[in-house]
Amino acid sequence: MKPTLINRRRTLTTLVCVGSLLMGAGALPTWAQGSDAWPNRPITLVVASGPGSGVDLTAREMAQKLSAVFKQPVVVDNKPGGSGMVAGAIVARAKADGYTLLYSNASFIVVAPAVLKNMSYDPVKDLTPLAQTAAGGILLLVNKDVPANNLKELVALIKAHPDKYNYGTWGNGSSGQLTMEWLKKQADLKIAHIPYKTTPQIVNELVSGVLQVGWTDPGTPVAMIEAKQLKGIAMSGNVRVPRTASVQTMGEQGYPFDAVGWFGMFGPANLPKAITERLNAEINKVQKSAEMVKRMETFNFEPPPVKTAEEFKAIIANDVKLWGAIAKDANISAD
Repeated sequence: MKPTLINRRRTLTTLVCVGSLLMGAGALPTWAQGSDAWPNRPITLVVASGPGSGVDLTAREMAQKLSAVFKQPVVVDNKPGGSGMVAGAIVARAKADGYTLLYSNASFIVVAPAVLKNMSYDPVKDLTPLAQTAAGGILLLVNKDVPANNLKELVALIKAHPDKYNYGTWGNGSSGQLTMEWLKKQADLKIAHIPYKTTPQIVNELVSGVLQVGWTDPGTPVAMIEAKQLKGIAMSGNVRVPRTASVQTMGEQGYPFDAVGWFGMFGPANLPKAITERLNAEINKVQKSAEMVKRMETFNFEPPPVKTAEEFKAIIANDVKLWGAIAKDANISAD
Protein backbone atom coordinates (compact mmCIF):
# COMPACT_ATOMS: atom_id res chain seq x y z
CA MET A 1 0.00 0.00 0.00
CA LYS A 2 1.33 3.46 -0.92
CA PRO A 3 2.23 5.45 2.23
CA THR A 4 0.10 8.53 2.85
CA LEU A 5 1.30 11.88 4.18
CA ILE A 6 -0.28 11.08 7.56
CA ASN A 7 1.52 7.72 7.76
CA ARG A 8 4.82 9.38 6.90
CA ARG A 9 4.28 11.95 9.64
CA ARG A 10 3.44 9.20 12.16
CA THR A 11 6.63 7.34 11.20
CA LEU A 12 8.71 10.50 11.59
CA THR A 13 7.15 11.22 14.99
CA THR A 14 7.91 7.66 16.13
CA LEU A 15 11.55 7.97 15.05
CA VAL A 16 11.93 11.27 16.89
CA CYS A 17 10.49 9.72 20.07
CA VAL A 18 12.79 6.70 19.83
CA GLY A 19 15.75 8.99 19.25
CA SER A 20 14.82 11.03 22.30
CA LEU A 21 14.60 7.89 24.42
CA LEU A 22 18.00 6.70 23.22
CA MET A 23 19.58 10.11 23.89
CA GLY A 24 18.07 10.03 27.35
CA ALA A 25 19.45 6.58 28.12
CA GLY A 26 22.24 8.25 30.06
CA ALA A 27 19.78 8.47 32.95
CA LEU A 28 20.04 4.69 33.22
CA PRO A 29 23.08 2.96 34.76
CA THR A 30 25.81 2.81 32.12
CA TRP A 31 26.03 -0.96 32.32
CA ALA A 32 22.34 -1.28 31.43
CA GLN A 33 22.98 0.20 28.00
CA GLY A 34 23.64 -2.65 25.61
CA SER A 35 23.82 -5.12 28.51
CA ASP A 36 22.04 -7.75 26.40
CA ALA A 37 25.02 -7.83 24.03
CA TRP A 38 27.48 -8.93 26.73
CA PRO A 39 28.11 -11.65 27.60
CA ASN A 40 26.88 -13.84 24.79
CA ARG A 41 29.52 -16.56 25.13
CA PRO A 42 31.59 -18.20 27.90
CA ILE A 43 33.90 -16.09 30.09
CA THR A 44 37.33 -17.35 31.16
CA LEU A 45 38.36 -16.52 34.73
CA VAL A 46 42.14 -16.90 34.96
CA VAL A 47 43.13 -17.65 38.57
CA ALA A 48 46.61 -16.71 39.77
CA SER A 49 46.89 -19.72 42.07
CA GLY A 50 46.53 -23.48 42.03
CA PRO A 51 43.50 -25.62 42.89
CA GLY A 52 42.63 -25.82 46.58
CA SER A 53 44.08 -22.47 47.59
CA GLY A 54 41.98 -19.76 49.20
CA VAL A 55 42.22 -17.77 45.98
CA ASP A 56 40.96 -20.74 43.99
CA LEU A 57 38.12 -21.60 46.37
CA THR A 58 36.71 -18.10 46.40
CA ALA A 59 37.24 -17.72 42.64
CA ARG A 60 35.23 -20.87 41.96
CA GLU A 61 32.44 -19.71 44.26
CA MET A 62 32.25 -16.40 42.40
CA ALA A 63 32.45 -18.10 38.98
CA GLN A 64 29.50 -20.33 39.86
CA LYS A 65 27.38 -17.39 41.00
CA LEU A 66 28.22 -15.24 37.97
CA SER A 67 27.50 -18.12 35.59
CA ALA A 68 23.95 -18.21 36.94
CA VAL A 69 23.58 -14.44 36.64
CA PHE A 70 24.96 -14.11 33.12
CA LYS A 71 23.44 -17.36 31.78
CA GLN A 72 26.89 -18.13 30.38
CA PRO A 73 29.64 -20.41 31.73
CA VAL A 74 32.36 -18.66 33.73
CA VAL A 75 35.24 -21.13 33.36
CA VAL A 76 38.04 -21.17 35.94
CA ASP A 77 41.51 -21.56 34.43
CA ASN A 78 44.24 -22.00 37.08
CA LYS A 79 47.58 -20.47 36.08
CA PRO A 80 49.84 -20.43 39.16
CA GLY A 81 53.50 -19.46 39.19
CA GLY A 82 55.83 -16.61 38.47
CA SER A 83 54.60 -14.54 41.44
CA GLY A 84 51.30 -14.15 39.62
CA MET A 85 52.91 -13.08 36.36
CA VAL A 86 51.74 -16.15 34.42
CA ALA A 87 48.06 -15.43 35.07
CA GLY A 88 48.40 -11.66 35.03
CA ALA A 89 50.19 -11.57 31.69
CA ILE A 90 47.47 -13.67 30.05
CA VAL A 91 44.79 -11.18 31.05
CA ALA A 92 46.90 -8.06 30.52
CA ARG A 93 47.48 -9.13 26.91
CA ALA A 94 43.92 -10.32 26.27
CA LYS A 95 41.37 -8.44 24.19
CA ALA A 96 39.49 -5.92 26.37
CA ASP A 97 36.05 -7.38 25.64
CA GLY A 98 35.11 -8.84 29.04
CA TYR A 99 35.63 -12.48 28.08
CA THR A 100 39.02 -12.93 29.78
CA LEU A 101 39.18 -11.88 33.43
CA LEU A 102 41.67 -12.30 36.28
CA TYR A 103 41.12 -13.45 39.86
CA SER A 104 44.19 -12.62 41.94
CA ASN A 105 45.43 -11.63 45.37
CA ALA A 106 47.15 -8.48 46.59
CA SER A 107 50.58 -10.11 46.48
CA PHE A 108 50.60 -10.31 42.71
CA ILE A 109 49.06 -6.88 42.08
CA VAL A 110 50.53 -4.45 44.62
CA VAL A 111 53.33 -6.32 46.41
CA ALA A 112 55.25 -7.95 43.56
CA PRO A 113 55.89 -4.63 41.74
CA ALA A 114 57.57 -3.31 44.89
CA VAL A 115 59.97 -6.24 44.99
CA LEU A 116 60.46 -7.81 41.57
CA LYS A 117 62.83 -6.12 39.15
CA ASN A 118 61.70 -7.75 35.92
CA MET A 119 57.93 -7.96 35.56
CA SER A 120 56.60 -8.67 32.07
CA TYR A 121 53.70 -6.22 32.53
CA ASP A 122 52.56 -3.49 34.92
CA PRO A 123 49.76 -4.86 37.15
CA VAL A 124 48.48 -1.36 37.86
CA LYS A 125 48.58 0.10 34.34
CA ASP A 126 47.77 -3.04 32.35
CA LEU A 127 44.71 -4.24 34.29
CA THR A 128 41.26 -2.79 35.05
CA PRO A 129 40.13 -3.24 38.70
CA LEU A 130 36.60 -4.65 38.82
CA ALA A 131 35.82 -5.55 42.43
CA GLN A 132 37.46 -6.50 45.69
CA THR A 133 36.21 -9.93 46.77
CA ALA A 134 37.97 -10.60 50.09
CA ALA A 135 40.18 -8.73 52.53
CA GLY A 136 42.15 -9.64 55.62
CA GLY A 137 45.40 -10.87 57.07
CA ILE A 138 47.52 -13.94 56.38
CA LEU A 139 48.46 -16.81 58.70
CA LEU A 140 51.89 -17.72 60.05
CA LEU A 141 52.06 -21.50 60.59
CA VAL A 142 54.46 -24.13 61.89
CA ASN A 143 54.62 -27.92 61.78
CA LYS A 144 53.00 -29.56 64.82
CA ASP A 145 56.39 -30.72 66.14
CA VAL A 146 58.02 -27.28 66.11
CA PRO A 147 58.39 -26.34 69.81
CA ALA A 148 56.66 -22.97 69.56
CA ASN A 149 53.03 -22.04 70.16
CA ASN A 150 53.07 -18.28 69.70
CA LEU A 151 55.10 -15.56 68.01
CA LYS A 152 57.32 -14.83 71.01
CA GLU A 153 58.30 -18.50 71.29
CA LEU A 154 58.91 -18.81 67.53
CA VAL A 155 61.16 -15.72 67.47
CA ALA A 156 63.18 -17.13 70.39
CA LEU A 157 63.44 -20.53 68.69
CA ILE A 158 64.69 -19.12 65.38
CA LYS A 159 67.21 -16.92 67.20
CA ALA A 160 68.52 -19.94 69.09
CA HIS A 161 68.83 -22.01 65.88
CA PRO A 162 69.50 -19.54 63.02
CA ASP A 163 70.57 -22.22 60.54
CA LYS A 164 67.89 -24.80 61.31
CA TYR A 165 64.69 -23.23 59.97
CA ASN A 166 63.38 -22.03 56.60
CA TYR A 167 60.07 -20.37 55.84
CA GLY A 168 57.81 -20.74 52.81
CA THR A 169 55.49 -18.37 50.98
CA TRP A 170 53.59 -18.43 47.67
CA GLY A 171 56.39 -16.74 45.72
CA ASN A 172 59.10 -14.11 45.60
CA GLY A 173 57.53 -10.72 46.09
CA SER A 174 54.48 -12.10 47.89
CA SER A 175 52.87 -10.38 50.86
CA GLY A 176 53.97 -13.43 52.87
CA GLN A 177 57.61 -12.73 52.03
CA LEU A 178 57.36 -9.02 52.79
CA THR A 179 55.58 -9.65 56.08
CA MET A 180 58.22 -12.14 57.19
CA GLU A 181 61.10 -9.97 56.03
CA TRP A 182 59.58 -7.09 58.02
CA LEU A 183 59.36 -9.38 61.07
CA LYS A 184 62.97 -10.51 60.57
CA LYS A 185 64.13 -6.92 60.69
CA GLN A 186 62.01 -6.06 63.73
CA ALA A 187 63.10 -9.12 65.70
CA ASP A 188 66.65 -9.42 64.28
CA LEU A 189 66.05 -12.90 62.84
CA LYS A 190 67.91 -14.98 60.27
CA ILE A 191 65.75 -17.43 58.34
CA ALA A 192 65.86 -18.24 54.62
CA HIS A 193 62.92 -17.91 52.24
CA ILE A 194 61.65 -20.79 50.06
CA PRO A 195 59.19 -19.68 47.34
CA TYR A 196 56.38 -22.04 46.29
CA LYS A 197 53.82 -21.73 43.51
CA THR A 198 50.72 -22.29 45.65
CA THR A 199 49.59 -22.27 49.26
CA PRO A 200 48.42 -25.94 49.19
CA GLN A 201 52.04 -26.86 48.42
CA ILE A 202 53.16 -24.94 51.51
CA VAL A 203 50.56 -26.70 53.67
CA ASN A 204 51.61 -30.14 52.37
CA GLU A 205 55.29 -29.41 53.02
CA LEU A 206 54.51 -28.14 56.51
CA VAL A 207 52.44 -31.21 57.39
CA SER A 208 55.14 -33.57 56.11
CA GLY A 209 57.85 -31.73 58.04
CA VAL A 210 59.89 -30.82 54.95
CA LEU A 211 59.12 -27.18 55.81
CA GLN A 212 58.89 -25.96 59.39
CA VAL A 213 57.52 -22.42 59.03
CA GLY A 214 55.19 -20.93 56.40
CA TRP A 215 52.67 -18.25 55.51
CA THR A 216 49.34 -18.93 53.79
CA ASP A 217 45.96 -17.33 53.28
CA PRO A 218 43.53 -18.01 56.17
CA GLY A 219 41.47 -20.60 54.28
CA THR A 220 43.90 -23.17 52.90
CA PRO A 221 45.27 -24.64 56.19
CA VAL A 222 42.07 -24.71 58.28
CA ALA A 223 41.49 -28.48 58.08
CA MET A 224 45.10 -29.22 59.04
CA ILE A 225 44.96 -26.78 61.96
CA GLU A 226 41.72 -28.32 63.19
CA ALA A 227 43.30 -31.79 62.87
CA LYS A 228 46.29 -30.49 64.90
CA GLN A 229 48.70 -31.25 62.07
CA LEU A 230 49.70 -27.58 61.99
CA LYS A 231 49.84 -24.81 64.56
CA GLY A 232 48.71 -21.27 63.90
CA ILE A 233 51.26 -18.84 65.31
CA ALA A 234 50.03 -15.39 64.28
CA MET A 235 47.71 -13.46 61.99
CA SER A 236 48.81 -10.33 60.17
CA GLY A 237 46.48 -7.36 60.12
CA ASN A 238 44.35 -6.45 63.11
CA VAL A 239 41.38 -8.86 62.93
CA ARG A 240 41.17 -12.53 63.92
CA VAL A 241 39.23 -14.80 61.58
CA PRO A 242 36.28 -17.11 62.41
CA ARG A 243 37.61 -20.67 62.28
CA THR A 244 41.04 -19.90 63.74
CA ALA A 245 39.92 -17.28 66.24
CA SER A 246 42.34 -18.56 68.87
CA VAL A 247 45.29 -17.40 66.74
CA GLN A 248 46.30 -13.95 67.91
CA THR A 249 47.23 -11.13 65.56
CA MET A 250 50.84 -10.04 65.27
CA GLY A 251 49.92 -6.78 67.00
CA GLU A 252 48.44 -8.63 69.97
CA GLN A 253 51.79 -10.37 70.32
CA GLY A 254 53.95 -7.26 70.21
CA TYR A 255 54.64 -6.95 66.47
CA PRO A 256 51.92 -4.71 65.00
CA PHE A 257 51.61 -5.23 61.25
CA ASP A 258 48.36 -3.73 60.02
CA ALA A 259 48.84 -4.09 56.26
CA VAL A 260 46.34 -6.63 54.95
CA GLY A 261 45.91 -8.66 51.83
CA TRP A 262 42.88 -9.08 49.60
CA PHE A 263 41.49 -10.95 46.62
CA GLY A 264 39.98 -9.22 43.63
CA MET A 265 38.82 -9.46 40.03
CA PHE A 266 40.36 -7.62 37.10
CA GLY A 267 40.01 -7.22 33.36
CA PRO A 268 42.52 -6.04 30.76
CA ALA A 269 43.32 -2.33 30.56
CA ASN A 270 40.77 -0.20 28.69
CA LEU A 271 37.89 -2.53 29.47
CA PRO A 272 34.69 -0.70 28.40
CA LYS A 273 33.06 1.24 31.23
CA ALA A 274 29.71 -0.50 30.64
CA ILE A 275 31.25 -3.94 31.20
CA THR A 276 33.29 -2.75 34.20
CA GLU A 277 30.20 -1.31 35.88
CA ARG A 278 28.05 -4.33 35.19
CA LEU A 279 30.67 -6.74 36.53
CA ASN A 280 31.13 -4.64 39.65
CA ALA A 281 27.36 -4.46 40.21
CA GLU A 282 26.82 -8.21 39.79
CA ILE A 283 29.87 -9.16 41.89
CA ASN A 284 28.71 -6.89 44.71
CA LYS A 285 25.23 -8.43 44.64
CA VAL A 286 26.90 -11.80 45.20
CA GLN A 287 29.11 -10.33 47.94
CA LYS A 288 26.12 -8.98 49.87
CA SER A 289 24.15 -12.21 49.77
CA ALA A 290 23.71 -14.13 53.03
CA GLU A 291 24.91 -17.26 51.25
CA MET A 292 28.23 -15.67 50.27
CA VAL A 293 28.77 -14.23 53.75
CA LYS A 294 28.32 -17.73 55.16
CA ARG A 295 30.61 -19.28 52.56
CA MET A 296 33.36 -16.79 53.33
CA GLU A 297 33.08 -17.67 57.01
CA THR A 298 33.41 -21.34 56.05
CA PHE A 299 36.54 -20.44 54.08
CA ASN A 300 37.85 -18.67 57.23
CA PHE A 301 37.71 -15.18 55.76
CA GLU A 302 36.28 -11.94 57.08
CA PRO A 303 32.85 -10.83 55.76
CA PRO A 304 33.17 -10.03 52.04
CA PRO A 305 33.82 -6.38 51.18
CA VAL A 306 31.52 -4.39 48.88
CA LYS A 307 33.41 -1.70 46.94
CA THR A 308 32.83 0.20 43.73
CA ALA A 309 35.42 -0.25 41.00
CA GLU A 310 36.73 3.25 41.78
CA GLU A 311 36.99 2.48 45.51
CA PHE A 312 38.89 -0.71 44.71
CA LYS A 313 41.20 1.25 42.42
CA ALA A 314 41.91 3.69 45.27
CA ILE A 315 42.72 0.79 47.62
CA ILE A 316 45.19 -0.53 45.06
CA ALA A 317 46.87 2.87 44.70
CA ASN A 318 47.23 3.19 48.48
CA ASP A 319 48.55 -0.37 48.84
CA VAL A 320 51.19 0.17 46.15
CA LYS A 321 52.62 2.96 48.33
CA LEU A 322 52.20 0.99 51.57
CA TRP A 323 53.87 -2.22 50.43
CA GLY A 324 56.50 -0.26 48.50
CA ALA A 325 57.49 1.49 51.72
CA ILE A 326 57.67 -1.84 53.57
CA ALA A 327 59.88 -3.32 50.84
CA LYS A 328 62.15 -0.29 50.82
CA ASP A 329 62.43 -0.19 54.60
CA ALA A 330 63.29 -3.90 54.77
CA ASN A 331 65.59 -3.59 51.72
CA ILE A 332 63.78 -6.42 49.92
CA SER A 333 64.19 -7.08 46.22
CA ALA A 334 64.07 -10.19 44.06
CA ASP A 335 64.96 -11.09 40.47
